Amino acid sequence: MSLQVVILAAGMGSRLGRSLPKPLTELNDGRSIMRQQLDNINEAFGPSVPVTAVVGYRSEEIVDRFPEMSFVYNEQYDQTNTSKSLLRALKASGKGGVLWMNGDVVFDPIILTRAASIIARDQSMVTVNTSSVSDEEVKYTVTAEGFINELSKTVRRGALGEAVGINFISSRDKAALIHHLGRVRNDDYFERGLELAIEHDRVLLEPMDISDLYAVEVDFAEDLERANLFV
Repeated sequence: MSLQVVILAAGMGSRLGRSLPKPLTELNDGRSIMRQQLDNINEAFGPSVPVTAVVGYRSEEIVDRFPEMSFVYNEQYDQTNTSKSLLRALKASGKGGVLWMNGDVVFDPIILTRAASIIARDQSMVTVNTSSVSDEEVKYTVTAEGFINELSKTVRRGALGEAVGINFISSRDKAALIHHLGRVRNDDYFERGLELAIEHDRVLLEPMDISDLYAVEVDFAEDLERANLFV
């Protein structure tokens, strides 16, 4: 199977209070968040796997820093959310499934090693953390068969944990997700497109539990402090 990887890096990241694009935030080990992600991708899948970043805010700084990557531009980065950035990337992708991640997640490289077996089956999946259920995070529930049912910040009852922001859409499910990402509002997160694909196209999303590993979405300064405890 032909794997492609997408990093969503178009946003302004204003909550972190820094002028640089958030993926360029430096960690304690001297790497940027995006460099840590690329190192993890290369470790799990090899250096030849194609990686595309969706850029917008101060895009030239990311482009200059990572000449080995391909880029898709979201010129409306200040008016749209991750749903429209992912839509642009999926439309630009070739045949095969796509692994994507938010550009502000600092994570254990073992996560991608664990995901590789699911990707090899061409099975759509969402990584989840069952040890935490915060009102501010994307939460999930599952069906009786164990596949994702609800996936949003507004899940109110029966939430089993949080979505981590690292996901895979299979080759057979990609067209359905593209369709529904085109339907959602500009301010929707990509999880809304996944929910619609589940509801209308019966897309099966397998939750992959990474509660024993670290994954920190860096939104605020305290998140960055926590991420630096692991790298």
